[in-house]
Amino acid sequence: MKYFTKEVRIALTAIVAIIILFVGINFLKGINVFKSSNTYYIRFSNINGLTVSSPVYANGYSVGIVRSIAYDYDRTDRVVVCVDLDKSMTVPQGTRAELESQLMGGVTMSLVLGPNPTALMHPGDTIEGGMHVGALNKLEAMIPTLEQMMPKLDSIMGNLNRLTADTALVQTLRNTAELTANLKETSASLNSLMRSDVPRLTARLDRIGGHVETLTGNLAAVDIDSTVNQVNATLGSVEQLTGNLNAVTEMLDTKLNSRDNTLGLFLNDRSVYDNLNSTLSHADSLMIDLKAHPKRYVHFSVFGKKDN
Repeated sequence: MKYFTKEVRIALTAIVAIIILFVGINFLKGINVFKSSNTYYIRFSNINGLTVSSPVYANGYSVGIVRSIAYDYDRTDRVVVCVDLDKSMTVPQGTRAELESQLMGGVTMSLVLGPNPTALMHPGDTIEGGMHVGALNKLEAMIPTLEQMMPKLDSIMGNLNRLTADTALVQTLRNTAELTANLKETSASLNSLMRSDVPRLTARLDRIGGHVETLTGNLAAVDIDSTVNQVNATLGSVEQLTGNLNAVTEMLDTKLNSRDNTLGLFLNDRSVYDNLNSTLSHADSLMIDLKAHPKRYVHFSVFGKKDN
């Protein structure tokens, strides 16, 4: 027992205390020192508030932890993050890391695994990282646009207030209400028409269709060729009658223009006209003289003729 002197016991106690302190600190950091892991490096241009001991997720499951964060002073646009992943976690080539801001604050890292699970990265390799374009990032990107839109929105709201305060809008709404009521009455009338008048009209159309069908059948039964022949014969008779009338007209015209008949002489001989005119003149003179001296031509006496 001479080996366990007071000094040795103090040294062993200090070593155990250091080990317990180391394990406790790592436990508080979320690091399991008794669990084997693989180390990978991730390059970011901006870690956006990522801290050591932050969990690393793959498909929503925690597969590792952020071991350390180092700033690359050679390249001011790069931050190197060292992560420890579970020993059984395989990282396909083409995998990238994304940082996503949480609604209540804080940043989480998620691994977007590559498409080929057979081509794997090796521990110590470097993974490219970037920011996840989520709803919050989109909202942050929209803030400058929203700030530019605020004056326009104020102007629009002012115009809306003036529009709603205008009496013309109230009258328009009243007119719209009246129009809606009229449309309701029109719709009711239309429904009544569809229920009553349209069926009767449809029945009448059915009867008319039956009559048309009967008429079509009668027309189909008519001997069209015979009818056409009769019409042609009638037209031929009319044409012959027209020719006869033309011949009679020409004969009358010839007779009236020639002087070898009484009517032609009467119409074409000037002497006949002159003699007729002279006769009418003498007859007129005779009538005038008869009216003026009737006693020259008519003698009438109750007691007989008086002796001169």
